[in-house]
Amino acid sequence: MNIYNEVNSENYQPLIKKVLSKAYAMTDTPKTRDITVVLVTDEKIRTINHQFRGKNETTDVLTFPSDAPDELGDVLIALFTAMKQANDHGHTLERELAFLTVHGFLHALGYDHDTKANETRMFDLQSRILDALKIFR
Repeated sequence: MNIYNEVNSENYQPLIKKVLSKAYAMTDTPKTRDITVVLVTDEKIRTINHQFRGKNETTDVLTFPSDAPDELGDVLIALFTAMKQANDHGHTLERELAFLTVHGFLHALGYDHDTKANETRMFDLQSRILDALKIFR
């Protein structure tokens, strides 16, 4: 696990590591498959979203799965967007970062929410992982 904060000096690494460890365990994903999580600015994620997805807008999380057998990929989380969403939803930043981390991790594994069935499958697993960590809305 590689975790970087490009935004501020806050240490979110223990939370993200805890969440990733639970996600690895609950999905039977070998820890030898490395994942990188980077907290970025809204501007950076907007630029990357535009470059890779053709959407010139800020998003909360982007995942870039890897084809390498020893890597899951990279997850980018827009920290300021996460802060705003936590406030808007009336829960903690811890909960929002945990949710976005799990969401990105599952995308790296190939989960998606492009259909109702896939959304149900992915979101149910997200909820189970967060509930196991006792991180609730």
